[in-house]
Amino acid sequence: MTKGSLKYYFDSAREKAAKAHPEFKDQLKAFWLYDLRAKAADDTSAEKGDQAAADLLGHIDVRTTKRHYLRRGKKVAPTR
Repeated sequence: MTKGSLKYYFDSAREKAAKAHPEFKDQLKAFWLYDLRAKAADDTSAEKGDQAAADLLGHIDVRTTKRHYLRRGKKVAPTR
């Protein structure tokens, strides 16, 4: 699958979801394919380390992954 066709299918699915669930339209429109890449990097980093996330994304330097893709926030305790 090419990058263009993946983007096309992702955008189509996002549009269909926004039509089916208008109450989430703004959140769905704000969600990009790039967000899935960052999520995969975050999950991999949390389980296997930052270098594994860099390897998954094909980055030679782990600093690229940290700078552009790792988004996990600080863990906090529940309020209740």
